[in-house]
Amino acid sequence: MNRNKRTEIFSRWQYIDPKPTTELNYNSPFELLIAVILSAQATDIGVNKATRRLFPVANTPESIFALGVDGLKAYIRTIGLFNTKAANIIKTCNILIQRDNSRVPNDRELLESLPGVGRKTANVVLNTAFGQPTIAVDTHIFRVSNRTAIAKGKTPLEVEKRLLRLVPDEFKLDAHHWLILHGRYICKARKPNCPECIIRDLCEYKTKIE
Repeated sequence: MNRNKRTEIFSRWQYIDPKPTTELNYNSPFELLIAVILSAQATDIGVNKATRRLFPVANTPESIFALGVDGLKAYIRTIGLFNTKAANIIKTCNILIQRDNSRVPNDRELLESLPGVGRKTANVVLNTAFGQPTIAVDTHIFRVSNRTAIAKGKTPLEVEKRLLRLVPDEFKLDAHHWLILHGRYICKARKPNCPECIIRDLCEYKTKIE
């Protein structure tokens, strides 16, 4: 895929959705961090249901840490891997309190040092909370990037690096959200909705569905 095609693809996405954002509900960088940790192998809808109960009760490192692992589990037990996530979140809250003055760091290395925070989670927080032009490659973005040929790669990290190199700079800040939304609602895994796709004529997927 050439640069002109990529530019046109992102221009169309920008036209229909000028200010895309995450579908996770949050009101602070800390709430976003917790929501993204919970979202691993879970749906945004499921996470939002849990945080809708949790955040009115506890939405700071101190208040969630005070719940303890068992107390936190009561709010997130509907989410997959809730035992591990509860333990990681309590440890993360303690580190934020002790090391970062209860603030979410605007730094990849510090973010990735938190329990339950990998590269993808760090990228989401850096992009959505702090406005950095990072691209978190999840299963949707990996699929869309490869299927359309926007940025092909064999691993999420390879796709991420190619996207950062190939996406035109003017679209880089919002590229993550446009890609994930396209994968979630149009370019679905089992049956892409090609007839409703606004980039169908630019996409290089060879077996488009009529």
